[in-house]
This record gives sequence, C-alpha cells and structure tokens, in this order.
Amino acid sequence: MDWREDRIGAAARGENPTLLAETPAGYAVMGDVQFLPGYCVLLSRNPGARALAELPRAERVQYLADADMLATAVERACRMHDPQFRRINIEILGNADAFVHTHIWPRYEWEPDTVIRKPVWMYSTAHWADPAHELDARHDALRASIATELTALLASPD
Repeated sequence: MDWREDRIGAAARGENPTLLAETPAGYAVMGDVQFLPGYCVLLSRNPGARALAELPRAERVQYLADADMLATAVERACRMHDPQFRRINIEILGNADAFVHTHIWPRYEWEPDTVIRKPVWMYSTAHWADPAHELDARHDALRASIATELTALLASPD
C-alpha cells in the first residue's frame, strides 16, 4: 500500500517520508507540493476524527497548540531562507480529506499579483500538479530548518 493512502498510519509507523516531527497531538509533515516553499501539514494522531470538533476537548486544544508551534517553526525557517517571506496562512478545511489536518502555508512577496492576497487554493491546478513543484531534495535545507525550529519549540514551548 502507498503511504499516501494512510498518511496518519504511515506517520505513526515511521513510513511517511514527509514526516518532520511528532508533536503531542499530531505529526508534522512537509507538503507534497512546494510551489510555496515550506508548506507543511499537521496531521492529527486520531485517524478516526473526521473534523476538529470530533476530538475530545483536551486533545483538540493540544492539537491547536501544536498547529501554532508548527506555524511558528515554518515562519522562522522561511524567514531565514527567503528575504521575501511575507506571512503564514493557517487553514483547517477538511473538504477533501476526511481526517483532521491543518495546512500551514508560507506566503511570499514574489507571488503573482493575481493570488498574493487570496487563499492559496486560488492558484491554478497546474501549480498543484506540476512536477517542478514536487517535494524533493531541493527542499532539504528548508525542511531541516523547519524540523530544527519545531524541535526547539517542542522542547521549550513557552
């Protein structure tokens, strides 16, 4: 079975190659596409929860705190790697994948005017499918920086 068919289970088994770090309530992973370098996703540890509200309150609060830490790590790393880093967008949608996950999107000044102030989902489908944007070794340095920042935040969350 391809790890993409069970991203949470693959992360739990150590078989998800995009895994950056485990958090108390989830798994921080790099996005499959990197047309916005540094794109990450936080997967809930609870594969049965289809929506954030289905997580028990304490687990939900921890999950949101973990999403905040991942967003902070992505922001710090992207700011170091690209002087045109602009901001972070955090999205919990659940429209396409029926498991709890949070998108952490870095945004940049170099983005086209047609999308820079819009949700990332307004990018053309070509951006999502273009092999030039696939996660690969070009992203190793940024990936390592995000993992380092996240590990430091997890060790000292205050």
